[in-house]
Amino acid sequence: MSDPERSTELLWGERSRSGLSLERIVRAAIELADAEGLAAVSMRRVAERLGFTTMSLYRHVPGKAELVDLMCDEVMGETAGEDTRPRDGWRAELDGWARADLALHRRHPWLVEAAHSRRVPGPNALAGFEWALEVVSRTGLPHAQVVAVVTLVGGFVESAARQMAQRMRTERRTGVSEEEWWGARDSLFQHMDRYPTLSRIYEEGGYDAPLDPFEFGLQRVLDGIEALIRDETRDENRCAVCGKALDEISKGRPRDYCSRACQQRAYRMRKG
Repeated sequence: MSDPERSTELLWGERSRSGLSLERIVRAAIELADAEGLAAVSMRRVAERLGFTTMSLYRHVPGKAELVDLMCDEVMGETAGEDTRPRDGWRAELDGWARADLALHRRHPWLVEAAHSRRVPGPNALAGFEWALEVVSRTGLPHAQVVAVVTLVGGFVESAARQMAQRMRTERRTGVSEEEWWGARDSLFQHMDRYPTLSRIYEEGGYDAPLDPFEFGLQRVLDGIEALIRDETRDENRCAVCGKALDEISKGRPRDYCSRACQQRAYRMRKG
């Protein structure tokens, strides 16, 4: 585990940009992890990649644990700029945030190996967290629920990314795709008749066109958040999509959306 005080100093301090700099060390380590996985990253391997001695690296970073903290925050900067997106309503914005995060993990599958609850966040990590908090805070939810919603979406993406990374590692190691591996399991399928529900679903085409688990799961997570916002903010009369205050109506069923456009956007997002 890294020294949190040293990681904080490295993540938030001023950096040199000449000679063997911290930036060059971090970038070389990221390239190595992208190519071979996090286990391949060592101070010696990074030094060899840069053409310096291992001791030269220790003048900039105390060890691998702190280096991994720096690597994580560096790649998180790739998704910078979310705060400049057009305001499309909380659901569309969280949907885009989740997809960008999954794409980041696809480019850098070692990120899930580096994840732990006590890693010191750097400026890029906190910038992304700040952006997501601002999006959800516009819904009118209480502060504790704003934090919980962002944590929920982030946790869902991390779970999906972990499964994706495991699949990628297995396919790279074996040279056999997930579909090819399951397609060769005829000896296993011969025993399926003892499970009637599974057999019926399989025989009736339940596995012919499987739903993408990330797409399906993300929309269900967002559906749950939308229901929470609708329940929590009904008295405040806010739009369930963009959080805009609704005009009061004298009679009839309370409205959930400020406009036909938000209602249609909610419908499209639910349909996925």
